[in-house]
Amino acid sequence: MPAFRMKKIVLDAGHGGKDPGNLGSKSKEKDINLAVTLLVGKYIKENMPDVEVIYTREDDSFPTVYERPKIANVNKADLFVSIHSNAAANKSAFGTETFVMGTKHFEANFDIVKKENSVILLEENYEENYEGFDPTSPESYMMFNLMSKAYIENSLTLADHIETQFRDRVGRKSRGVKQGPFYVLWTPSMPSVLVELGFLSNTEEEKFLMSQEGKEYMASAIFRSIKAYKEQVEIN
Repeated sequence: MPAFRMKKIVLDAGHGGKDPGNLGSKSKEKDINLAVTLLVGKYIKENMPDVEVIYTREDDSFPTVYERPKIANVNKADLFVSIHSNAAANKSAFGTETFVMGTKHFEANFDIVKKENSVILLEENYEENYEGFDPTSPESYMMFNLMSKAYIENSLTLADHIETQFRDRVGRKSRGVKQGPFYVLWTPSMPSVLVELGFLSNTEEEKFLMSQEGKEYMASAIFRSIKAYKEQVEIN
């Protein structure tokens, strides 16, 4: 059996177009997500020329939540990384967190999951595309328990690398690796993570994420994590 090689990665800048995502006092989530995502792709292309980078969006467009993982599946990608920025009513909340698909601590994470999945409601024909899935109804999430556990281990490995890099190399507060039934993590047929870069509702964190240096630090941390993950999965 030939050794596994990671050849393709899909980078997904969350939100976009008519969907700004979370709003800081001076920023829109969609812009920060895109800037960081494009930098991650740039670092991969420069330092890992054997890996093909595919973006779900490279501009201010609005690919649907349904289309994003589909791009990864159609291209038979080896990894799917969705990049987001957080917000909370509590303005002092700050720190990074990386999610993998799962329903552990579902109640604790329901607000953030509901918020990300509710983007679906902005889409035309969402009822038929999502077959009755209602992102605001806890009952709808029962179907996520049926998902395959095939990619959970590798997803956790990458998520752990990302949070370690954020904490140890960039000096951010890591809120840890978490599980959440995000639609974009449910349908990809490959290891997948959803990264929350920080809270735009926190003035200091927003300032950091809006700065060019902040974006570069976060992007290079994600890039280094992908590189470490690739080396790890290719050895075994």
